[in-house]
Amino acid sequence: MVIVMKSDAKQDQIQVIKKKLEGLGCIVHVSKGENNCVLGLVGDTSAINEGQIEAEVFVDKVVRIQAPYKRGNRLFHPDDSIIKVDGRTIGGKELAIIAGPCAVESEEQLITIAKDVKLAGANFLRGGAYKPRTSPYAFQGMEEEGLKILLEAKKITGLPIVTEIMSVELVDKISQYADVLQIGARNMQNFDLLKEVGRCNKTILLKRGMSATIEELLMSAEYIMSEGNENVVLCERGIRTFETFTRNTLDLSAIPVLKKLSHLPVIVDPSHAAGKWWLVEPLAKAAIAVGADGLEIEVHNDPTNALCDGQQSLKPEKFKALIDDLRIIAKTQNRIV
Repeated sequence: MVIVMKSDAKQDQIQVIKKKLEGLGCIVHVSKGENNCVLGLVGDTSAINEGQIEAEVFVDKVVRIQAPYKRGNRLFHPDDSIIKVDGRTIGGKELAIIAGPCAVESEEQLITIAKDVKLAGANFLRGGAYKPRTSPYAFQGMEEEGLKILLEAKKITGLPIVTEIMSVELVDKISQYADVLQIGARNMQNFDLLKEVGRCNKTILLKRGMSATIEELLMSAEYIMSEGNENVVLCERGIRTFETFTRNTLDLSAIPVLKKLSHLPVIVDPSHAAGKWWLVEPLAKAAIAVGADGLEIEVHNDPTNALCDGQQSLKPEKFKALIDDLRIIAKTQNRIV
């Protein structure tokens, strides 16, 4: 249930209705926008008499939410969320451009790429230190040594670090290095992990599972937010369909749908969707054109010798050319890169 207060409602009036609702056994989340204040209720609302609430002179309306996700629901929080990360933002006018290699392979490799992507216009650095791979024999990442290299790259470039987390046991360790913890597609419904990152103070980048519905993605975000961490970024990275030409099928329709249903920022990973470097550019452009808040793009200075996902990585010069084109497209959406 959502209660929309009148625009002239005073703070003491808001507190009166909040205490009344808490007395009925609900958790009340207060969200203040530019023009309105909204009270979002979590819990059993069956005991609440809507007519009595609407009779309060400072209440505009009461709306029952049928969707099972509450905290991520746009009715719960009408204004778009803008998440601040170490001086940068995800959501709002400026697009978040997250770029870097699939995996950290060496200090020289990562720092070279970090410098290149920053020069091109990226505002976040991605790189995997712990790598979940389909094959147990594939490169699994440099682990903590990779985290140390990421931190060194941040010291040099100033770019906040985005890296994947795979297990509950690693939350504390990775949180010491990273600014954004990425939950990969395979872990979207690892509920113990979702609850654990919900108790940390890091921004969480939540990727849609390869066979997950939009509602399932939002429910996974709800797991995180229900533990107190509301700094969640949703990521569309392609879903599994009958098509086999591409690695996955990028669901562009998910972007406006998620923006309609939820206030959370939505970014797109065209690299994992396409699985082919030459498809990354058109898919990235399309994502911004339909309203994405940012992109996560794999960039490698030597893709033919990459230890992970070289076939879907852009070379730095191609990444720079893409960013130059995105600046033009971003203007059509009243955004900037």
